[in-house]
Amino acid sequence: MLKQSHAIYEELIHWRRDFHLHPELGFTEKRTSEIVATELEKLGYKVRRGVGRTGVVADFGDENGPTIAIRADMDALPILESTDREYASLNPGVMHACGHDSHTSMALGVAAILAKEKFPGRVRFLFQPSEEMGDEQGISGAPRMIEDGALDGVDLVIAQHVDPHEPVGTMAIIAGPASGGVDTWFANIFGLGGHGAHPHQTIDPFSILAHVIMALNSIVSRRLHPFQPAVVSIGTINGGFAQNVIPEKVEITGTFRYANPEIHPQIREEIRRAFEISRNLGGDYDLRFEYGGPPMINHQSAVELLRETGITLLGPENVQFMTPSLGAEDFGAFTEKVPGAMFTLGAMIAGDERLLHHPRFDIDERALPIGTAILADAALKFLRGASQ
Repeated sequence: MLKQSHAIYEELIHWRRDFHLHPELGFTEKRTSEIVATELEKLGYKVRRGVGRTGVVADFGDENGPTIAIRADMDALPILESTDREYASLNPGVMHACGHDSHTSMALGVAAILAKEKFPGRVRFLFQPSEEMGDEQGISGAPRMIEDGALDGVDLVIAQHVDPHEPVGTMAIIAGPASGGVDTWFANIFGLGGHGAHPHQTIDPFSILAHVIMALNSIVSRRLHPFQPAVVSIGTINGGFAQNVIPEKVEITGTFRYANPEIHPQIREEIRRAFEISRNLGGDYDLRFEYGGPPMINHQSAVELLRETGITLLGPENVQFMTPSLGAEDFGAFTEKVPGAMFTLGAMIAGDERLLHHPRFDIDERALPIGTAILADAALKFLRGASQ
């Protein structure tokens, strides 16, 4: 499989650099999805466009057998690229700074390889829009694709994510929670405004805010079980318009992350409890939550499949245990519905490590055929094993 992947190395690079040159934000990936759909149709896949708004679903094989899905996200980030690459973004302020261009190109490579293989069952490709952001309702691409039937009939779903911290030729995976569930919260604290020289005639929302911040920062350390990973973070505080005026209100927003879905409602309740301090101090508040998605749970069966594939292709010394993170990845919406797992693929540029979500982000493209081979080989292993 590595040999087959290296045989299409130049094609993988061509696709990746083309997508990198023409990045598109979430739910606007029209050019990218059209290229993907056209390439898949050339390979003989049954293609559905417009899944989850701008996503693409493609099937190949016998729908009466087992089905494995391979997911690749396509969207870019609102970042101004600052690299000197000849394939640097042509869309000012938009950049593939998270490797989704490489995920898309590797999935196309897998599709090209599997189109020439004979196997029982069916492979389905999920080219997903908008992993990085939600729509006007705060919902990202994975749930939108699920709403449109992307997982119907799927028995297992797998994916990968490039890792610029680890060397080419390595992969990492772990069973259980691998990334965090996420909510965003938006609040206002209301007081009674007045002159800064007469605070006794006001209800100062900044003073209330100080108490609320202390309560918010105590949720994880004092209200949650110590063995339940979570964070509650404040992202913005806005209030006031003159140095000598106590304002009527203060706006505050933030995020919380968690590894266990069972504590999700508890964290929401603790945040509400923190803002209740506003009323105890004579003020008031409003609070709104925006659900971002569940934790990404890697299922044991999918992890074993990917680990065994990695060991076969790369050697046991190059298959590592992933360090869990509370960073969000909406692939968890898929693994919430069907068994699945995501692994990370070493893609570090030696001597010039470039971080995710950074204007200088880039990968060592020698990782492309490796990720392609792992996904293709894992898919064949699953289909041939599941049909026996």
